[in-house]
Amino acid sequence: MWLLILEAMAALALLIGAVWWTMFSGRRRDGEPEVPDDKEPPAR
Repeated sequence: MWLLILEAMAALALLIGAVWWTMFSGRRRDGEPEVPDDKEPPAR
């Protein structure tokens, strides 16, 4: 019985980890424009 509970807890942890990863992995700080490294902003 305890093995089933342990397996269910592991599956839940994997699910929560996957959701957390997809929610916060690509987020950037607010107010920072995305500028590629190889291009500089145009000079004025």
